[in-house]
Formats: sequence, C-alpha cells, structure tokens
Amino acid sequence: MKVFIVAASAFMLSVFPVKKQQTFDAFCKDFVAGYNGLHLPQLELSYVSGLEHIGTAADVQKQLDFFTKAKTGLSAFEADQLNESEKVDYELISYETGLNLERITLEQDWLKNKPAAVPTNGIINIPNGKAWYTYLLKRWTSANATPDEIYQFGLTEVSRVQKHIDAIRLQTGLSEDDFYKHLNDPSFFISDPKVVQQSFENTKEIIYANLPKLFNNTNIAPLKIEKGESRQLAQTPGYYDSNVFYYNLFDKPYNKRQIDWLFIHEGVPGHHYQASIEAQTKTSAVQQLFYYMGFAEGWGAYTEELGKQLGVYKTPYDELGKWEWDIVRSVRVPLDVALNYYGWTDEQALAFWKKNIRGQDDIAMREIARMRRWPAQVVTYKYGALQILHWKEELQQKQGAKFNIRDFHSRVLDHGSLPLFMVKENVFKKG
Repeated sequence: MKVFIVAASAFMLSVFPVKKQQTFDAFCKDFVAGYNGLHLPQLELSYVSGLEHIGTAADVQKQLDFFTKAKTGLSAFEADQLNESEKVDYELISYETGLNLERITLEQDWLKNKPAAVPTNGIINIPNGKAWYTYLLKRWTSANATPDEIYQFGLTEVSRVQKHIDAIRLQTGLSEDDFYKHLNDPSFFISDPKVVQQSFENTKEIIYANLPKLFNNTNIAPLKIEKGESRQLAQTPGYYDSNVFYYNLFDKPYNKRQIDWLFIHEGVPGHHYQASIEAQTKTSAVQQLFYYMGFAEGWGAYTEELGKQLGVYKTPYDELGKWEWDIVRSVRVPLDVALNYYGWTDEQALAFWKKNIRGQDDIAMREIARMRRWPAQVVTYKYGALQILHWKEELQQKQGAKFNIRDFHSRVLDHGSLPLFMVKENVFKKG
C-alpha cells in the first residue's frame, strides 16, 4: 500500500504540480496531460464490454485521485472571470469531472462485488444495475434526465409520431388495414442495385441544390455514396464513415421509402455535414478529448425533419419512410428504460412493441436484444433531436420575424461536439 500511495502522489504532483496562482491555461494543459495519461477506455456500446474493461483497483484509485484533484483545482477559478473560450473548457472539465467521479464510485463498488462472470442477460441483472443504467443514460445523452423522465418522454414521442403517421394515412384516403397492406406493394421496392444507387444520387443532387436555403456554410467535404459490404451492419438501413455514406442492400429488394430520410440522416445535412463543419471548427485541447453522441445522433435525427424544405419527401409515402423509422426510435425510448431499469421481460417488451408499431414485427426481437446489449444508446436519437427542435421553436418565438433558420443551424453546429446543455447555451447566447 505504501508503494502505491507514493506512486499515486507522485503521479498527482506531476499532473497538477503545486503552483502559486496557476493560470487557467496552465490548469487546462495539466488536465489534458493527466487525462491522456489515464488511458481511459472509450464508452462501449456493450455494457458487458464496458465492465470487462474496468481496470484494477489501483487504476481506479489513480483516476479518483486525478478527478478529485481536478475538482479542487477548478474551484480556484471563477467562470465569470474567464474569456469565452476558457469558459467552454471550464464547463467541460467541470461536467466531465463530475460524471467521471460518478462512474468511479460505481466501478469501485463493482470491483468489491464483482461476480465470477458478467451477466449477459441485461444490465439490470448486474450488481447495482439500476445505478449503472442511470449513469449510462447521463453519459449517452449528456443530460441529467432520470429514467422515469426518459420513459415519460418516450411515451410522448410515441404519441406524437403516431399522429404524423395517421395524418399521412388520411392523405392517402385508405382505411387503416388497406394502408398497411399497401405498404408492402411491389411498387415500393427496388430490385436493381443500379436504380438504388441512382435514387440516392438523385436525392443528393436535390438536397445539395437546396442546402443554401437552410445553412450558411455549404463548403463541405466531398461525399461518396456506396453500397455497404459489411454483413455485420446489415441490420441497419445504412451508415456513415469517413466521407462515405453506405446503404445496405443485400438479399432483399430495397424499400424506396428509406432513400430520402436515410441520406439526410447519414449524409447531408446529417452526419457528413456535421463532421465537415466540425473539421472546420477550431476547438481547444480540452474539447478535443471528448465526443458527445447525444448531440451527434440527435443532430442526425433532427435533420430528417427538414426533408420538405430540402426539396425531397415529394410524396406522402416518401415522408412516411421517415416516420416509419421514427416510430421505431420512439418506441425504443420507453422500452429501453423498461427493459434495463424496470425489469420488463422480452414478452412484455414485445407486447408493447406490437401495440405501438404496426407492420414491423420482423425486427422487434432484434431491437429488444439490442437494447439489452447496448443500454441507453438508443435514447440518444430521439432525446437529442427533440432538444434541438424545442430550441428552434423557442428561438422562433423569441425572435419573431428576425428568426433565421440558417443562423440557428450555425448556432447549433459552429462550436464542435459539446454536451447538449452547452449547445443550448450557444443557441441562446446572442438573444
């Protein structure tokens, strides 16, 4: 023990050396160096993998020493006496320090009560599972909402999205049964891969032409559209990686109702556009330590709401494609809480799914299994998107005729990846 204490103390002195009247810039440099020295694992999708990657008791103690010292060091500064860029670093260090101290408490408890094997049938079945899920909700969403609040939020979204689907059905003039039967009509499905590729290219061309209507910055990196080749990702409609939007087309004909919303979400003005703006944004060494999925996935989901303004969703069925996937996202929010916090069985979850989603039973058990493996991750899409939508509505009411959608989007994106509460501060900073 003495050897460890000496080593830990030496580590802390090297990271946060004792200085008289240390400047905030020096404090930040010490924080970055010390944080990097901890070699913390990235947030894992799988809770099992996350638990397996917890270090030794000595590793966790080293982290505790670091973040405790960081919290003490931060108290020497007054946020209102810092400049704007320093305030960003101050808020980030404060936020991450608090969240990491919460994690460390959980990890210390885990190491004391660690089972022989990590239960793989849901986070609620591990020691202190509810507390772990509550922490993961905060980590994934970068918000302080409780599981109960997220559950109620999810129910509200299920109702909202169902109303949009019902409105589209009324536009078609079909009865409910005929409407859902019609959605399986062969006319909605494309078998020729060349036609699928060209359909995405056409959507891209239309959106790029209309982008200046909604965004100040249209100087984005070139984006390729390619057919995905990864069978491991076949369960998703598509994905984005390094300036390439991949759509998944394997054994089944492609549903054309997915084309518009999917390109928007994964490509432009979704993930590719956001990544392009981030690459042009100057951020501090502190900010570069962190990435916030609640903001990233929330932005991708939010942009799907812009389809008509971007010149797509030309038919009710094109728009319906967005809501068909959105009802899945919405139902997953209360289900995620129910499975991982309330302890619902698969049978209860499936009944809830069937009650609220029609015509997509084929993916129900897959999504339920995903939520058990990856607790809290599915909440990011809906929670982040609705924060941005609410900010837009609030700013519109506040500014009236002066409201400019292009400037709003710049306020959201022009500061890089941040927790949602800090993005909100930027949105409303200028009145």
